[in-house]
Amino acid sequence: MLQLLFENDSNYIPANDLLKMLESVMLKSLELEGFTKEVEISLTFTTDELIKEINSKHRNMDKATDVLSFPMYEKQELSDINTSISNFPVALGDIVVSVERAFSQAEEYGHSFEREMAFLVCHSMFHLLGYDHMTKQEEGLMMEKQNKVLEALGINR
Repeated sequence: MLQLLFENDSNYIPANDLLKMLESVMLKSLELEGFTKEVEISLTFTTDELIKEINSKHRNMDKATDVLSFPMYEKQELSDINTSISNFPVALGDIVVSVERAFSQAEEYGHSFEREMAFLVCHSMFHLLGYDHMTKQEEGLMMEKQNKVLEALGINR
């Protein structure tokens, strides 16, 4: 159901357990949305310096951030794809995580690095699934969905 294309542009070497947990976050996000097609997702671990370059190039924001999402489809397109008869894997998009930022945020928020990574990947998954947080209402909906996924997997603060 999930083809994960993983690239590591950071100095951090992830344990297999971390990648398995992140895959479970992705799968649970898809399940919560009722998305049943096989998907392909690109996940890249990077540094603050490299994510700053990507953020500058693609969003005209010359600063580092914790995570970037590059969805391939709008929400309605995904709904149409999910109900289509096609059996080809759906390339949902790319997730880029600054491992440095995840470590510092985990410390700042007082929870584990693994929990922070799970939150960031979950957040990105809902962007790939057509959600955004431009308004308070949209932000509330995304937070609700993220919390459901993390709670279902027992990933707590």
